[in-house]
Amino acid sequence: MPAALAVFFPLRYTRRCLAKILVTGGAGYIGSHTRYFLEQHGHSVIVVDNLSRGYREAVPDNELRVLNLQDTGKLTDLLQQEKVEAVIHFAAYISVGESTQRPELYFSNNTAGSLSLFEAMLQAGVKRVVFSSTAAAYGIPDRVPISEDQPFAPINPYGESKVMTEKILEWLDRFREFRSVRLRYFNACGASPEAGLGEMHDPETHLIPLILRAVQTGKPVTVFGDDYPTPDGTCIRDYIHVSDLAEAHIFAVEHLLNGGASDVFNVGTGSGHSVKEVVASVERVTGKKVPFTLGPRREGDPPSLVADSSKLQKNLGWKPKRADLDQIVADGWQFANRRLIEAS
Repeated sequence: MPAALAVFFPLRYTRRCLAKILVTGGAGYIGSHTRYFLEQHGHSVIVVDNLSRGYREAVPDNELRVLNLQDTGKLTDLLQQEKVEAVIHFAAYISVGESTQRPELYFSNNTAGSLSLFEAMLQAGVKRVVFSSTAAAYGIPDRVPISEDQPFAPINPYGESKVMTEKILEWLDRFREFRSVRLRYFNACGASPEAGLGEMHDPETHLIPLILRAVQTGKPVTVFGDDYPTPDGTCIRDYIHVSDLAEAHIFAVEHLLNGGASDVFNVGTGSGHSVKEVVASVERVTGKKVPFTLGPRREGDPPSLVADSSKLQKNLGWKPKRADLDQIVADGWQFANRRLIEAS
């Protein structure tokens, strides 16, 4: 690039560093999208997933290594053999409800599994990781939009398992020169139909695919609570397109590859939508009425969760490009219909 032009581009573009990257949990929803976009950006990828909750068809066969994160020795060997330069770590259980029923499962898989991965990375000399964290680290926030300086206050074992992992990374950064970017994100949604990727959770707990399923089947979806202190009484959330979220991980890992320091960032659109607004969007996109019933509030559901992602946008240059709610729903609807046709 001519020197005269370089001043118009952020530093990461003038020092583009393509690398071999290990993606844990890369057969899952967000992990599979990130794997796809990493390759679109020119990186080489190896995926580690034990397929307990991931999907083999979401990963090319030649990239998938079926492996448990708690097998530290095999992870170390893989990192060394593949000459991995950085890791993006998704592998975790994500159901808040399940975490309250089986806390030990979440601390074993999410926290102990992460520690095993970090030990393997240290043994293999790989000291750069992007960690998939969560807005659940904030619990019920003091103020909205939520900025990164708000304190940890998780209200469930899932959130606590992520907070514990973040704290491990902070100590490793301080004493082991182990650099990390922790990304705390909000409501991932949508799909990448061009890549054949979308939400396939079992059981499904996310709002948009549940509403789309209700449209497909005619079986009502439950809206939990309509008496919150919000304009229409239903909860407000920051819905971020999974493709935008995947690209945030690429900005983060390239930051580390270029020698960037450890940091933590929220990833969201900065705008919130209520449950009723999501229902209205689905009706606009599909042209069909959404069958739903009203249920009581769920314990621990905050009235509003919206990200302040200005730090990420300012420091790394990332911006959400697919923030329109109808586009998010349309991508999810296209993927849901494709799955329905494939299943018939």
